[in-house]
Amino acid sequence: MCGIAGIISLHENNALFEKFPIALNKLAKRGPDSSGIYINNGVALGHRRLSIIDTSDAGSQPMTDSSDRYTIVFNGEFFNYRDFIEELKSDGIHLKSHSDTEVLLYLYIKYGIKCINKINGFFAFCIYDKDEETVFIARDRFGIKPLVYAFHNDSICFSSEIKTLLALGVKKSIDTASLELYFQLNYLPGEYSMLEGIKRLLPGNQLLIDLKKEKNLSEITPESWYQIPYSSTGLIRSASEAGKGLYKRLDDAVSRRLISDVPLGCFLSGGVDSTIITALASLHTEHLKTFSIGFSDDPQFDETVHAEVVANHFKTDHQTFHLKSHDLLDALPEILNYLDEPFADSSSLAVFILSRECRKHVTVALSGDGADELFSGYRKHRAEWMMVQKSIQTRIVKAAAPALKNFHGSRQSAIGNKLRQLQRFAEGASMSPQERYWRWCSISKIEDVKRLLKSTHERETKRRTMLLTSDVNESDLNAMLLNDCKLVLPFDMLVKVDQMSMANSLEVRVPFLDYEVVEWAFKMPVEMKINKHEQKKILKDTFKHLLPKKFFERKKQGFEVPILAWLKTDLSPLLDQLFNQQFIEEQNIFNYNEIATIRKKLFSSHPGDATGKIWALLVFQYWFRNVYQN
Repeated sequence: MCGIAGIISLHENNALFEKFPIALNKLAKRGPDSSGIYINNGVALGHRRLSIIDTSDAGSQPMTDSSDRYTIVFNGEFFNYRDFIEELKSDGIHLKSHSDTEVLLYLYIKYGIKCINKINGFFAFCIYDKDEETVFIARDRFGIKPLVYAFHNDSICFSSEIKTLLALGVKKSIDTASLELYFQLNYLPGEYSMLEGIKRLLPGNQLLIDLKKEKNLSEITPESWYQIPYSSTGLIRSASEAGKGLYKRLDDAVSRRLISDVPLGCFLSGGVDSTIITALASLHTEHLKTFSIGFSDDPQFDETVHAEVVANHFKTDHQTFHLKSHDLLDALPEILNYLDEPFADSSSLAVFILSRECRKHVTVALSGDGADELFSGYRKHRAEWMMVQKSIQTRIVKAAAPALKNFHGSRQSAIGNKLRQLQRFAEGASMSPQERYWRWCSISKIEDVKRLLKSTHERETKRRTMLLTSDVNESDLNAMLLNDCKLVLPFDMLVKVDQMSMANSLEVRVPFLDYEVVEWAFKMPVEMKINKHEQKKILKDTFKHLLPKKFFERKKQGFEVPILAWLKTDLSPLLDQLFNQQFIEEQNIFNYNEIATIRKKLFSSHPGDATGKIWALLVFQYWFRNVYQN
């Protein structure tokens, strides 16, 4: 686990190389243990190391093979690397380390770019062939580890984080289409960043660069090397077969992810997903360390009691971190200062605190991320299932849609939240499946965003259409889950976990996103995942024998951050600064009157969706002032 960066140039003496050491150090939190740089001809590769496997100097990067021809920088984990050690030894390869990086390098030398299919893990890496003058860059199947790139000064610059590219002098210009999508979703989807010209290498994509042939590096385009295989036909029809296959694959995934030369533990929220991961990990590890956080200011959203029951059941070495509102609030500046671009998923605060406290005890943690997308765990999945059933309740809510508009719902109370959900359900009932999916993924309506911004762009519509890659439809809920794996998972959930853990130099591993688990999950029909009474049914049925009795009888609580209260009190002075009329008008991005209207609604008795909108604005404005303008 680490941070990587590089410059690929057609010119041997590129002026960017002088800036490279300082730019690489922007990744220090990702790799606090050591730093290394390789430069040859027009290629510079850099690495910041967080030592996990083979912590000796032999595992340091950039790593070059014994022939001095191939050099790699690798961010991530190759969990099944030991499976190939004997094969390489039989080929006469003498490995100098016990690291997964060296195994990957020699697999590339043997198999070329097809070596990527042998990796079970998460990664972003670059391999340079000095003799052939080729560069191969690739990202893992599901986007667990990040990689961004830009064309700059006749070069391709890449990194684990945007801040490195900015330190190299990549120009800053806001992408207006990204701006619109951000204010709809509260995060940035797809390959485009908030800054025009800086792109993400998409999950399961690769770049292959031949420096002998290329005359213009800006014409190079990524290629896909992996897509989740799925067909609505030929699915497993036996629940027993599905469950046995799931158990075997997830147990193997957890076992693989326990490989570490540094202390390791598990996030344990008390929910289904992290509890299953803890249950399996405890079968392979004695004295497993587990960690949970609770919000003592609001016991309604505190699951730590349930987490402690689970910890006692599996006899783990458990620690609970009890937080108050000010603990989260105090961490906010550090979180916002770490962000390369706006990201307004407020649950980031909880993940940051959990990662920070865990890092005091371990360097690696397993989490339950990914299960909701694979096995139908979100409320929108329940809503879509109900929509497809066309039940009498669905028809009644649809008919009541005009009346529901006159009521005020919000997340701030149990009744208000139920009303809000009813309103969104009724609204979605009149939409096409694709429109409904996008609305249920969104915080703000498209028309609301267009009122907020001074100018909009047709590129937003094109990008939104491209992001609905799985042809969401009413006949197959698995298509909706597949789209979640291509939209919500890589650009919201995994970004949150990666950024907040890396801000604390903690590696987080996600067993549910072992590709064998993912592919098996999409061989199951939806009726195994959700029915009238239950969500994530196959997951619960498969692992219930491991878990405490009555574990599934309680309702999911979740962890809510008191954003509304903060915006009205502690954060109000910051809002005054960031929403200052003169500042807004100088930006020439927003309609000030619309911001004033939303903020006024925030202080009303029915704030509704104003909380999420103001939070997205606060995060953007903080980024604009502290990153974009600097």
